[in-house]
Amino acid sequence: MSRAQISALVFGVGGFGALVAATTSNEWKVTTRASSVITATWVYQGLWMNCAGYIQACRGLMIAAVSLGFFGSIFALFGMKCTKVGGSEKAKAKIACLAGIVFILSGLCSMTGCSLYANKITTEFFDPLYVEQKMGYAYNGATSVMSSRTKFQGGGGDFKTTNPSKQFDKNAYV
Repeated sequence: MSRAQISALVFGVGGFGALVAATTSNEWKVTTRASSVITATWVYQGLWMNCAGYIQACRGLMIAAVSLGFFGSIFALFGMKCTKVGGSEKAKAKIACLAGIVFILSGLCSMTGCSLYANKITTEFFDPLYVEQKMGYAYNGATSVMSSRTKFQGGGGDFKTTNPSKQFDKNAYV
């Protein structure tokens, strides 16, 4: 039983580390302004570079996920059978259960924040009236880390887009 608890603690702390790395990353949205490969310009944007409403919501969800992940790690450490802190076996079982619930809430917050951000980028990409529609978007770095973290927890997916063609055809992507 102790081996399973140690493995769960390692995976939980590893997921928390991935969450912190993704939240602080500047690679949430990568925009390319390229007419050719030689003159390509890449613009990286993170959660901390813009104050749009949806980005503030994503930022809040990611901060909540980091906070919950931190407390989940502490609760998991105290709830392990091999530690002397936490009281009786019954109290430790309750603390370990609380740690699991907090980790689940942290995962839901991070998954919701990443999904909201990815949905907005996808909507802008396929909108023919959007000013920057000719630019290519890619979910990079942070969203890939969060996607891997979500896949590890049993769900989620990875979204990638390519550069749009010169003429926008709505039916070409359906």
